[in-house]
Amino acid sequence: MSVFLDEFEQAPGLCYLNHAAIAPWPRRTAEAVARFAQDNVRLGAREYPAWLATERRLRERLARLLNAPTIGDIALVGNTSQALSLVAFGLDWRPGDQVVISDEEFPSNRVVWQALADRGVEVVEASLAVADPEAALIAACGPRTRLLSVSAVQFANGLRLDLARLGAACRQRGVLFCVDAIQQVGALPFDVQHYQCDFAMADGHKWMLGPEGLGVFYCRSELRRHLTLHTYGWHMLEHLGDFERRQWQPARSARRFECGSPNMLGACALEASLSLLEDVGMTVVAEQLAQRIEQLYRGLTAIPGAQLHSPGDPSRRAGIVSFSLDGHANADIYRALSNNGVICAVRGPGVRFSPHFYTDHRLIDEVLRQVGQIAMH
Repeated sequence: MSVFLDEFEQAPGLCYLNHAAIAPWPRRTAEAVARFAQDNVRLGAREYPAWLATERRLRERLARLLNAPTIGDIALVGNTSQALSLVAFGLDWRPGDQVVISDEEFPSNRVVWQALADRGVEVVEASLAVADPEAALIAACGPRTRLLSVSAVQFANGLRLDLARLGAACRQRGVLFCVDAIQQVGALPFDVQHYQCDFAMADGHKWMLGPEGLGVFYCRSELRRHLTLHTYGWHMLEHLGDFERRQWQPARSARRFECGSPNMLGACALEASLSLLEDVGMTVVAEQLAQRIEQLYRGLTAIPGAQLHSPGDPSRRAGIVSFSLDGHANADIYRALSNNGVICAVRGPGVRFSPHFYTDHRLIDEVLRQVGQIAMH
């Protein structure tokens, strides 16, 4: 582990607990981007074949990270919202169809389904504030339910859902299963085959430690041709690079969802970031992150007046701890912490901490000390 900690060089006095928003880059990612930029300055696109090789390695790493059957199941997209829109506006909805979501979703996994109202699609929200949130989601799936779409981990309180249970229930009922995986991929192992996902998507700029502007879209191979395409271009064609061909068809692979020129700069950066996660190993990443989440949870629980909004059950946790302090506004807590170099966020009912596997335990102790001081005043 110690050799990988050298990958992160943060400013003195800074404690970064905001990976659920935007993550800092590892050193190797910055170096890869610098090399890419310098090559562009000196050589232009002369090394384009090498760029394509990097892009292919990225697809291979993403396929392994999601345990997709093949790299042909992986599309590179601009962001999670774009991938969700590919599903929402690609399916052949019928008036009266229903989409089930939770009542705690990030807007990306809510508004895209609500935008289908003019097609007669109804959005049903199930409450997660119950003892068995999976049972609530499954119970909300009725005879008109076409698709269940959930976040793997809720952005505000960090609740982790049992995706395998939900996927099995969807398969049994003939309901499509869509997972916004942005708060799990890169933090914990993720397995589209075990979860029986029909669709899954995530951005690279959170737990994957990459840049904004590039994400992944997994679509189960049997369903690709059933998603109507609304964007077309040279890059999504089956015979990629044959610019004189007059007869064309969309690529059989998930590349059919990539209409135009690829984000090669983003691919260079994200490939480097994922190489670090692979070098560490996702099992180790998850174990180390769990230790830091437990440290925060226990430390906050010991502070008088602290209210925890995140799950106490370790099996329900990912990389988020949310808390508030009696008698203190969340905005005031956030401001006090920010003024002392703690990078965090206010989300939902509390202040949200989100460390990663490499976060120094001593920095977490210092943050807990600061929270304790705020609580006393």
